[in-house]
Amino acid sequence: MQAQQPGGWISYAVPLVIVAIVMAIRWKRMSRVRPLKLERLWILPAIYAVVIGFTFSRFPPQGWGWAFCLAALMLGAGLGWQRGKMMRITLDPETHTLGQTSSPAALLFILLLIVVRNGAKSAVDYAGPVGLDPMAMTDILMALALGLFTAQRLEMYLRGRRMLAGGSRDLAG
Repeated sequence: MQAQQPGGWISYAVPLVIVAIVMAIRWKRMSRVRPLKLERLWILPAIYAVVIGFTFSRFPPQGWGWAFCLAALMLGAGLGWQRGKMMRITLDPETHTLGQTSSPAALLFILLLIVVRNGAKSAVDYAGPVGLDPMAMTDILMALALGLFTAQRLEMYLRGRRMLAGGSRDLAG
């Protein structure tokens, strides 16, 4: 017979409730067009790259960790490119300014990534004695996030620039 932790279900319920509330708020705000400033898309990936660079300089991945981080970076770039294509970008013909609207697919995509991340965390917790290094997993997830942020914004930048050059009214992916 297995002993059950008191309040064990709460550790699962609280994050789920928080994610559900955040997703509900995001879903409600999705239909609003927000200004898209192409010249600012580089800021978040640059800040994140600096944080990762600092972290890797102090605690570099060991051995195969570098290869796994590179693979995660490439996977993140592919996922980020897809997420960027899901973002709807519009061009106001009168003001010649870009607007951005999140798509339901992009929001569900992020929700799927959260589920996969939690599943991976549970797998690492379960497989702890097997020898999975939590620091290596953190490095890999940081590389994945860098690829995701960078590729998403790069795809949006390129598409927005094409729209401004061509005068197209609406371009989604």
